[in-house]
Amino acid sequence: MRRIRVTYPGAFHHVMNRGYDGNDIFFGHKNKSRFLDYLLDASKKMKIRIFAYCVMDNHYHMVLENTTGRMSDCLRLLNGNYGMYYRKLIGGKGYVFHDRFKSTLIENDAYLLQSIVYLLRNPLKAGIVHRAANYIWSSNSYYFSDKKTELVDAEFINELFGTKEALMDALDSLRSPALEIKTTKYGEFMGSNDFIKSALERFDRRKRPSQQSKGVQRLDEHHFDPAEKIIMEFERMKGITIDDIDTTRHEGKRLRGELLVYLKEKAGLKYKEIGEFDIFGDLSFVSLRSIYRNMKKNHLKA
Repeated sequence: MRRIRVTYPGAFHHVMNRGYDGNDIFFGHKNKSRFLDYLLDASKKMKIRIFAYCVMDNHYHMVLENTTGRMSDCLRLLNGNYGMYYRKLIGGKGYVFHDRFKSTLIENDAYLLQSIVYLLRNPLKAGIVHRAANYIWSSNSYYFSDKKTELVDAEFINELFGTKEALMDALDSLRSPALEIKTTKYGEFMGSNDFIKSALERFDRRKRPSQQSKGVQRLDEHHFDPAEKIIMEFERMKGITIDDIDTTRHEGKRLRGELLVYLKEKAGLKYKEIGEFDIFGDLSFVSLRSIYRNMKKNHLKA
């Protein structure tokens, strides 16, 4: 069983994910731009605040706030949408991302600054640019700038650094900061021991009501697999790609119903999230719920 991810509404995280086997899945400007479009869409839908991002050829980094407690939903939607786009672009089968995203819970202020600088210096460390500020696929250009974006809360970072000179000095330093990460059985943390203790207590308080309540509960996220993985497994099992499913025919409708059950029960998606996929795009919330119930009534085992 996967380890529970320690988080709570308002928690700061440094998150990253990479291409499967280190593959370049963001090669070219068009793919990086499409990924950022999906990030904007997912962050707005789940109301997750993004402070910084950096998209490299084979991985991405982000620093964000789990504003609404739906960080995992946001990144599941992001990775799923980009994974399907990438497979349509290059063809073939198999996973696009290595696994679930990796996350580090961050204490605020000094640790948050350290994480931001590390993220923005990633292209410099990789030898892609001579100055971190020159890399166009990071959020750097939005800080202390007149450029407007819905994606990044640049003002929050401006307040953290105080001046543009302070940010530039940190980015132009001769040495990259080493992230002060503490690895525990509960996951990775950047912060003091007191912070780790208080974060675990806050996480436990958040979990307790759902553990004590009776009735149907949404399982903790560690039970779920990425939607991209579930779709790939479904296609392999059925010997068909979801793009080839003809939903005007009875067999196509049945396959779509099976996929719906898989996405809901194995990926943990809600009806609204399932409706974001093209194959379900013409169905209302009521229709999705009705299809799910009918499939379960007919004893479909997912």
